[in-house]
Amino acid sequence: MVNRIKLRGIWFVVALAGVLVSTQATAQETGNVPETKAPAAAQTAPAAAPATAAQLTHEEQIKKDWPFLGRFKEDNVTLGQPAAGENRVVFMGDSITQGWHIDLSFPGKPYINRGIGGQTTPQMVLRFHQDVIRLQPKAVVILAGTNDLAGNTGPMTLEQTEDNLEAMAEMAAAHQIKVVLCSITPAFDYPWRPGLTPAPKIDALNAWIRNYAAEKGYVYVDYHSAMKDERDGLPATLSKDGVHPLPAGYAVMTPLAEAGIEKALGR
Repeated sequence: MVNRIKLRGIWFVVALAGVLVSTQATAQETGNVPETKAPAAAQTAPAAAPATAAQLTHEEQIKKDWPFLGRFKEDNVTLGQPAAGENRVVFMGDSITQGWHIDLSFPGKPYINRGIGGQTTPQMVLRFHQDVIRLQPKAVVILAGTNDLAGNTGPMTLEQTEDNLEAMAEMAAAHQIKVVLCSITPAFDYPWRPGLTPAPKIDALNAWIRNYAAEKGYVYVDYHSAMKDERDGLPATLSKDGVHPLPAGYAVMTPLAEAGIEKALGR
């Protein structure tokens, strides 16, 4: 009897130890320990600091903040409202807008860059209120759609892109913000997703944008015609990768954008 009691006691201790080991192992699995929790005493290296927005991959970012509402949140607060008589203009777009040094291209002008690399039109629709309307600009320059064709956030039809462009234009117009709709810049292929033959789709979207702008009384800026080569893409003189403009490409775009803004503000 005594031996049986001792044996049961030993099995109880072994089972308890197994539970403790299992619990510790589970707590150390990736994603189960909050990043702010202090490291265990047995650890020799400190826990990694939370990744900043700049360190997140595109996939991680869209899981954390799909429309990237955090990107310009603090900048918008710091910017504040326009001064009396200020002709503030917001440039809304993707990496093509983000890479545009607006302050250098339009020196002395109160123009605000709100481009985010990799973005599609549904993401822009979700951040349009905070990144455009709340800034109270006189006009907005919208250049978007090429990442929709690349499928950056999943497959999209041309009609879905058109709906999103229309939604942004309608939101701006409802708040007395002048609308400047831009053609999608040429692209023969996307280096990060080759083989999609985007050129004819870009042509189709641009035709819709041009007609829609004329129908609604918005300004249409045609970058595409001024930049395309014989393949209906971007030439090497204007882009290294066939999608993103070099300074020479932006030099073509700048006077076209300025003329469009002046026309919109004059209406």
